Amino acid sequence: MITNPIIPIWLMAIICVIMLVVKRKGIIPYIRQIVIVLLVFAVNLRVMVPSGDAKGKTRKIEANVVIVVDSTISMLARDYNGETERLTAVKADCKYVTDELYGARFSVISFDNIANYLSPFTNDAGYTANVIDAISPIGQMYAKGSSINVCKDMLNDILKKAKDKDNGNVYLLFISDGEITNGDKLDSFKGLSKYIDGGAVLGYGTKEGGEMYARSYSDEEPSVVEDKSDYPYKPAISKIDENNLKKLAGDMGIDYINMNKQSNIDSVLDEIRRNSSAQDTENSTYGYKDVYYIFLIPLLLLLIFEFICYKRRK
Repeated sequence: MITNPIIPIWLMAIICVIMLVVKRKGIIPYIRQIVIVLLVFAVNLRVMVPSGDAKGKTRKIEANVVIVVDSTISMLARDYNGETERLTAVKADCKYVTDELYGARFSVISFDNIANYLSPFTNDAGYTANVIDAISPIGQMYAKGSSINVCKDMLNDILKKAKDKDNGNVYLLFISDGEITNGDKLDSFKGLSKYIDGGAVLGYGTKEGGEMYARSYSDEEPSVVEDKSDYPYKPAISKIDENNLKKLAGDMGIDYINMNKQSNIDSVLDEIRRNSSAQDTENSTYGYKDVYYIFLIPLLLLLIFEFICYKRRK
């Protein structure tokens, strides 16, 4: 048996105490009040019991895959296969990666003004895909220009720790359009290469570029990002910077791949599977079903009874 509270238990306990402090007149009515409060507490616990078990196999790949996602505003440029946002394509491709490498351990970083550690290493491919799917660029009013350099130190630490654990090869998928717009020059990432066994830098965008649509502070709908370097303002155009991406890949000793179609990454995924030992482990999986309705039925009956008593007193 497990519980999955609807409202945190500590908060529901406070609510129940308040409900009990307001005492009703008469012993019997107050006893009914106590029973109602206890039933409310029980319903909120959302008690779940096992619904059965089944034998299944879980595939485990001895590989640690670090996914770095550029979440700057430029990743909203609509130049992927026409007018699709780069970030939309990234999310679909990452779902493809986690499906193809099911059983591997994934960790996720994103970066905009700062680096964000979104997920430690986990075998839960579904969770990893959900984390990436929730990535959203920073708002226009907070953006300070983009730089790949902001994630270097965090990425170095994560790769080093993964390598030091010695529980499988370490692979990196670095996703970006390569743009640096805050005046920085791309740092050397060569120091990271000793922690990486493979992977790729994945480039999104086109040389022609695309307009970006983002929400500002008060906008309900995304509006075009404007280039305000000269008046009258014109739509800003983001273009892929493959020079930065190729230099990044060269520093870390991995391939650069232009992701103008999803299948371009297949060779990298094949390499990861080929160089990583895999095994199928048999396990028991349990399903659970809600039984809160057992407490809900008497609660509703008591509330109906209280309502009838209240109407009669009137």
